[in-house]
Amino acid sequence: MIFYDYWRSSSAWRVRIALHLKAIPFERRAVNLLSGEQRSPEFLAMNPLGQVPVLAIPGDPPQVLAQSMAILGYLEERFPAPSLLPPGESSWFRARARQLAEMINSGLQPFQNLSFQQRLGEAGLPDPAAFARDTIARGLAALEQAAGETAGDFLVGDSVTIADVYLVPQLFGSRRLGIDLAPYPTLLRAEAAAAALPAFQAARPEIQTDAVPPSH
Repeated sequence: MIFYDYWRSSSAWRVRIALHLKAIPFERRAVNLLSGEQRSPEFLAMNPLGQVPVLAIPGDPPQVLAQSMAILGYLEERFPAPSLLPPGESSWFRARARQLAEMINSGLQPFQNLSFQQRLGEAGLPDPAAFARDTIARGLAALEQAAGETAGDFLVGDSVTIADVYLVPQLFGSRRLGIDLAPYPTLLRAEAAAAALPAFQAARPEIQTDAVPPSH
């Protein structure tokens, strides 16, 4: 498999975590979003939205998937162990893991994208970053409340699920925006438990081959 990735993309980071959790061999190809490589004809042929992540699956013909939720669903079906869903027979717990992941996927993460904030500025919003911080903080409060019904060591019970795969990149992005995370102890506890796992450590953005060192 070939994985098209950008080191600081939270959406691509989710897939990196899953690939490492499931020990799936892959070839990583960095796409420099700052220089516009995602707008090349070759990349747009794979994903017309011009976004990472993209997963290219060998075959005759080769198959291509975009969007983290779709890629993670494919990986879960093709490589079911270890599962990204809670163990056991409870459909409700599995659905809640998907719910928490989707709260991040559609309700929080899009607001932190620089392209979205730029569009808000172009539309006349005086402080798009402040709008993003307020919106994401409200979403984190809702996530904290929802996770309180299912959390153990992780967001849903005592095993890693898709909810934690989405959580870790989101909290990283929230910190970059300057959001105070102290009001969300359940989220922070799950983040700490996940961060201790080798798969999450291997997926961290700053150790990817295209990572840019912080400026001083």
